[in-house]
Amino acid sequence: MSKRIRWVVFVVLGVVVCGIIFFPSIRKKMQAGDEIPVVGSPVSRGRVLNVNAEIIKPHVMSDKTITTGDILPAEEVNLMFETSGKVVTIYFREGEYVRKGTLLAKINDAPLQAQLKKLEAQVKLAQDRVYRQQTLLERDAVSQETYESVLTDYNKLLADIDLVQAQIDQTELKAPFDGIIGLRQLSEGAFASPNTKIATLAQVSQLKIDFSVPETYASEIEKGMTVQFSLTGDDGRERTYNAKVYALESGISKETRTLNVRALYSNAEGKLMPGRYISVSINRQEIKDAISVPSEAIIPEMGKNIIYLYKGGQARPLEITTGLRTESRVQALTGLSAGDTLIISGVMQLRDGLNVVIDRLQ
Repeated sequence: MSKRIRWVVFVVLGVVVCGIIFFPSIRKKMQAGDEIPVVGSPVSRGRVLNVNAEIIKPHVMSDKTITTGDILPAEEVNLMFETSGKVVTIYFREGEYVRKGTLLAKINDAPLQAQLKKLEAQVKLAQDRVYRQQTLLERDAVSQETYESVLTDYNKLLADIDLVQAQIDQTELKAPFDGIIGLRQLSEGAFASPNTKIATLAQVSQLKIDFSVPETYASEIEKGMTVQFSLTGDDGRERTYNAKVYALESGISKETRTLNVRALYSNAEGKLMPGRYISVSINRQEIKDAISVPSEAIIPEMGKNIIYLYKGGQARPLEITTGLRTESRVQALTGLSAGDTLIISGVMQLRDGLNVVIDRLQ
């Protein structure tokens, strides 16, 4: 190394040493490296923490119980004949809406119709016999016993006609209520018995919502209360609907230790189909004008619940008394007021009097 280079190195070192000796602020920063700003750190602005905050506003707060349930038709029945015979006519189309009393199918009733005509043909003669015997009885030409015997034969004939007519009615399958018919299970010409299912009829203008709640909450369920149920639609989005409780089981199930509950939903537009699996939400408690904070904003400290408020550019701690808890928020019973600015991020780095800057205010 040449003499000139050595002199340059000595001069530079001398300048650095003199700077450290005669400029205490530089020496202090080198000794206290934690105060030198680092990009991306909370103190990158010299002990100033960037935070998110929210303005406290009163709102409705609900304590909910979530359970599962099923959607059932308001009424549903398997359509079957009351008698046996060959199916001669099917009047309905699969999937169509029918009114109560609509004729859906017919079994061969030719033998019964013939028997009915035979009996009806005897009615006029039987009536004449009764009339003649009554006239003779009034003249004391016949006994009371003779008259009553003829009258009994007439009444028996009418009863036989009613019996055959009832048997003919059993060959007709009619809709017991308004509803939609499902898929047909047999064709014309098939032999049907009282155990043969023709189709299913379901009333879907109203739907039953069946669900159960743990026995702990059973006393909180009442007739007339509103529950919410949700399910995923065809577009993949979850939708929520309201139903009203109308019936409860008489007691707690010993097997499941739950109370079975049934609610009713008006499905006038027919958008929902029975058989769906649903999530049911029950509001156990609802508080109007509640003051609450996000659960992550609370710092447990020595048995106390501490939050930080933004005041004059600084973080200030505040103790609160908590109440109702939901999945994301905690009710503040005391200590917090509407209009306060609550710090909701970086809470573990806060301390009393720390300078803070709000990046986002909710």
